[in-house]
Amino acid sequence: MKELTKAEEQVMQILWEIKSGFVKDILGRFREPKPAYTTVSTIIRILEEKGFIGHKAYGKAHEYFPLVQKATYTRILMKGIMMKYFGNSLRQMVSFFSHEKGMTASELEELKQIIEEEIRSKQS
Repeated sequence: MKELTKAEEQVMQILWEIKSGFVKDILGRFREPKPAYTTVSTIIRILEEKGFIGHKAYGKAHEYFPLVQKATYTRILMKGIMMKYFGNSLRQMVSFFSHEKGMTASELEELKQIIEEEIRSKQS
């Protein structure tokens, strides 16, 4: 699966949120300054070609919907980041974020609880 450009990702974030919509619906969710209608339409066409979205035709109008779920794309994207920047090491990635973000003791404790829950579920 290909990575999305920043513009493509913006459109996908909107579609993931609204589940389906016409170009005008997607355009209406952009913050000011909004891109041109034709720009959004072009991005949608590219996303269709890449297999990220599909559409239902109602005469000349098209209602677009995601074919790739947000969780699926996020998982693939994060695996790619982990591989490219952290030598495919989850430990290095978590260490990086805990140091760079300056996580508080409370946030680290929360992360520890998530990990402990995951360990328990895998041991069952």
